[in-house]
Amino acid sequence: MKRFIAACLIGLCAAAQAADPFVDGSGVDIAMWPGLTYQRASGQELKLDLYLPFARAEKPVPLVVYIHGGGWVSGQREVANLRLMPFLQMGYAAANVEYRMANVAPAPAAVEDVRCALAYLGRRAEELRIDPSRIVLAGGSAGGHLALIAGMLPAGSRFDRACPADEKQRWTSGAVAMPKVAAIVNWFGIADVNDLLHGPHQKPYAVEWFGAMPDAQREALAREISPIANVRAGNPPVITFHGDADATVPPEQSIRLHEALSRAGVPNKLVLVPGAGHGFKREQMIGTIAAMREFLSAQGLP
Repeated sequence: MKRFIAACLIGLCAAAQAADPFVDGSGVDIAMWPGLTYQRASGQELKLDLYLPFARAEKPVPLVVYIHGGGWVSGQREVANLRLMPFLQMGYAAANVEYRMANVAPAPAAVEDVRCALAYLGRRAEELRIDPSRIVLAGGSAGGHLALIAGMLPAGSRFDRACPADEKQRWTSGAVAMPKVAAIVNWFGIADVNDLLHGPHQKPYAVEWFGAMPDAQREALAREISPIANVRAGNPPVITFHGDADATVPPEQSIRLHEALSRAGVPNKLVLVPGAGHGFKREQMIGTIAAMREFLSAQGLP
């Protein structure tokens, strides 16, 4: 051990302990605002964690809003914190958002919550030095679904009605402002919710999300909050990653979404990962991050 320390002191262990300027400087370069309440619903405060690069003091920076997975029935935002690292390295501000689980409020509560988080961040964009024209939504699994649907819903969606307005605006007039999403990064998210509620692809987690809702109401709502049913010209660009051996979310859903987006003229890319299930191994994940960087750059995003 003494010999190792001595070697390091004369620079012989530099290769083994190469510096990473982003990692080494992150404690100084990035400010964290934990546990900001963006909404109150179902008797609880809904929170997000916000990471702000100090570079925003010079000019507004892009923002990624990340939504964790868990089939709408489990999961927590803190588990996804390290998913933000590539975006922070790219110079983004980052928000890690929680939402109501099925045991607190059934569908469409999670959709409403993510839309309200988006409205909250858009409302504070000037204060936080965030560029509201460069907001990216990202998530995996159920979080991928929520990123897709929150970015694809049209302005004035009924799912925005519970979102609090600016305090001054609340007592006067006008709809809640919702920033337009610049791009969506989707890791194996659900594109067709109805497909998981019955038939060969039925999944208990999806059924649980809708609870005891009558069948006709359940199917109508599932269509309304399915990304595949919200494809239209003008949707944000979308990149999707999906394992071709995924048994939790059928990869066919991502293929259908890709085809629908292409027919609508929406810039998009589908990356099917050979042999991958629901979640990727280290090298597979690194590959998706590289493809994500390239795709976002092609959309004029850093």
